[in-house]
Amino acid sequence: MLPRSPASLHLRSLQWARAFSSSSSPSPSAAAAGADGKIVASVVFERLPVVIPKINPVVYAFQEFSFRWRQQYRRKYPDDVLGKAEARGKGDYQIDYVPAPRVTEADKANDRKSLQRALDNKLYLLLYGKTAGAPDGKPVWHFPEKVYENEDTLRLCAESALKSVLGGLDNTYFVGNAPMAHMEAEQTGDSSVPSLKRFFFKSQVIGTTKLDIGKCEDHVWVTKDELLEYFPEHKVLFDKMIIHIR
Repeated sequence: MLPRSPASLHLRSLQWARAFSSSSSPSPSAAAAGADGKIVASVVFERLPVVIPKINPVVYAFQEFSFRWRQQYRRKYPDDVLGKAEARGKGDYQIDYVPAPRVTEADKANDRKSLQRALDNKLYLLLYGKTAGAPDGKPVWHFPEKVYENEDTLRLCAESALKSVLGGLDNTYFVGNAPMAHMEAEQTGDSSVPSLKRFFFKSQVIGTTKLDIGKCEDHVWVTKDELLEYFPEHKVLFDKMIIHIR
């Protein structure tokens, strides 16, 4: 499933958010920064890997070499001791271990709306619809977000943004109280389009394999590499950001 439109938000810079804590209301300096524009709380909502990723062939070869090298110097135990160890635990029962499949039906169908795909990768939620700062008010791909209004903290604004999409926060976990990064939208020639400061909060899926996503025209769960397909003109910026949220 390819992005339905290359349109996305025009971003200018990516910086780490410093000295900005949601343990208190936004500071006067933060409020002043948004006097001629808007402050937006955006949520990078991720699903952690479900299965252990495959080992890189180079890493596997090194581990195999290291094991064989250590075997040269291992302590040799008497045969009677080894015999007792091998007999321990044997009984009339047997457990057949069947590993979970790495490739699911969602992978085969390239169903990006499903959480049951890319089990050995992190997935990130993207929404398609109208959002703050979208050019000409057209729908674009974006993270769950909300313009800061009168919430006590920016963290609460981020929670509200995610809650409006999921209907609740029962299966979510916000990592930290402060934003992990922020982006500034470039001011265009159209004075009707306000400048934006987006503060990104990190949240994770917990305790579920299915979520009902609403309040958008479409949505996808994508890996880091797939995420960059939806923001091709900002690949460098988003790649830097994703590096820091592995």
